[in-house]
Amino acid sequence: MLVCIENIIGNGILATLRDKIAAAPDLFVDGATTAGWHAKSVKHNQQGQGDLAKRISTIIEERLHANPVFKAAAQPKAIIKTLLGRYQPGMSYGTHVDEPLMGASRVDLSFTLFLNAPETYDGGALIIENTEGEASYKLAAGSLVLYPTTALHRVEEVTKGERLVVVGWVRSFIRNAQNREVIFDLENLIASLRASNADRSLIDRALKVKANLMQQWLED
Repeated sequence: MLVCIENIIGNGILATLRDKIAAAPDLFVDGATTAGWHAKSVKHNQQGQGDLAKRISTIIEERLHANPVFKAAAQPKAIIKTLLGRYQPGMSYGTHVDEPLMGASRVDLSFTLFLNAPETYDGGALIIENTEGEASYKLAAGSLVLYPTTALHRVEEVTKGERLVVVGWVRSFIRNAQNREVIFDLENLIASLRASNADRSLIDRALKVKANLMQQWLED
């Protein structure tokens, strides 16, 4: 399951973050330093380091944990890691798959959160492979694409401007992707029933189904 989520971060906070990034000339280092052996040869970008990068990661993680759509889709046990990334002209990230284990933690989901508007740079689309071919993502600032860590993906070369993103990895309480999608569908159904003031007994039944499935599938 792949999900795009809008408005993870508001425009005011985004503008502040971009200003702080622009005012920190020593913020970025070669992104290949944290890539695995297979990805290192195709990773041509920069990533943030130091206190500012950590503060940005903290802000992003707080917003993710507070976002109901992200929580419903990811069922996050933990956000394992987040990285601030920058792509300037000539930079790209070739086809690769993310590491399934980071430290001592299994990784189930990856995400890319876009920090600047797509019209401010040329190229730089995130391309994710699936059974039907490829899908391209270049979302609005503050929006996020959440996708399976097992998917092959790449970032096309930036030819003009600057691409700013935060990427991250999630361990889910529900390991199986199909099961996670069922729970996400049930979460959406329950939200729709509540919004339409459906009969309480229908909501109770839907909540019972969700609770019973989660009881079977949760890994704590």
